[in-house]
Amino acid sequence: MHASPDRRILLADADAFFVAVARQVDPDGAGRAELLIVGGRPGSRGVVCSASYAARAFGVRSGMSITQALRLCPQAMAVPVPRRACSEASRAIRAALERFTPVVVAASIDEFYCDLTGTEALYRGETLAATAHRMRAAVIADTGLSVSIGGGTSRLIAKIAAGAAKPNAGADGVHIVPAGGEERFMRTQPLAEIPGIGPRAQEKLRRLGLVRVPDVLDADPATIERYLGRDFARWLDRKARGIDDSAVSPHERQKSVSREDTFDRDIADDEALAVELQRLVVRVVGDLRGDGLRARTVTVKLRENDFSTRLAARTLAEPVSTERPILAAARALLARLRGVRRRPVRLLGVALSSLDDGDVPEQLALLADGGDPVQETDRDRALAAALDRVRGRFGAGALRPASLLGDAAPASVEDRTETDGGAGRAPR
Repeated sequence: MHASPDRRILLADADAFFVAVARQVDPDGAGRAELLIVGGRPGSRGVVCSASYAARAFGVRSGMSITQALRLCPQAMAVPVPRRACSEASRAIRAALERFTPVVVAASIDEFYCDLTGTEALYRGETLAATAHRMRAAVIADTGLSVSIGGGTSRLIAKIAAGAAKPNAGADGVHIVPAGGEERFMRTQPLAEIPGIGPRAQEKLRRLGLVRVPDVLDADPATIERYLGRDFARWLDRKARGIDDSAVSPHERQKSVSREDTFDRDIADDEALAVELQRLVVRVVGDLRGDGLRARTVTVKLRENDFSTRLAARTLAEPVSTERPILAAARALLARLRGVRRRPVRLLGVALSSLDDGDVPEQLALLADGGDPVQETDRDRALAAALDRVRGRFGAGALRPASLLGDAAPASVEDRTETDGGAGRAPR
């Protein structure tokens, strides 16, 4: 079933957000650089977080190393991410949008879904496009930052329409897909624009001759199912037609909390990696408890010196929110990854997912061993509460494990807290 034609969903997507904020922070330096890369200074081990549209024309893309980006665009200026300024700018954008609707949901630091369903009388019959233009003007006036706004009857359509509204696409900053025009709009899009179709899926589809949305919609459904499997084929067909019933809910739960460190120098020593792992766990568990959440799934991520990335994950019997059980699980996962292959490590990450806010009743782990080091105890919770009280009074660095004292912070830290976008994830 298609989304209701009465729904009025917008996505406001900040244009080159990290680049724009970096220019605001340093108007005489980054502010004058047409070719700008944000993510780290030249010679650092950082990765590109964002690049100006002019730098992207040289092939610079998010996720590549700063070194590689500067080889492609040697004239560019490379600067670190101004994290605090970005957080402040994100809050300011959201505040401007909330003047138009109370239902504003952050999909990321620079993307915001807005639900204007039922506001037609409030805006006296004003078209959604006209309202979106006024919202865009308000953001620019309040923050000095530009946003592109896409809209339609669903989150999926709004997300893709926001891309079509981008200034580098030759648009004026707003693109609204009318009710009933979803499939027609989708037929103009490559499959890569559909959230949930990542690089691996794109390559698999490309080998089957499926590159653009019409390639799927005009193909024989039975053939698609035979090659892709029933679940994925049906999911793909719905998305290709622009069908998405997911709600814009202000009560969406976070999908994961994660911390990653990119090191100044590759680390090959297991003991040194163990120290960095503990440092990450302390941070990410602090984030978890700060948000009043618990987690069941622990994931450890390694990026090695050949840029290959490997992950290992474990889902625990019960949700936890304290350092000891999470560190025990993370150590075992790191050992598993290192046991398969031992190369110097340039990036280490820890993610916590399968989150809940403590309102979900805890289930007895019928098969769990009472001595399992990843089971959380009353002592763990009491110790965590005491630590939180001390850190809340004297600062996050007031208490640290002895093994972390005296260690310098790594060169680059990427902090990410994600929300479940609803419209995107493809079946595995």
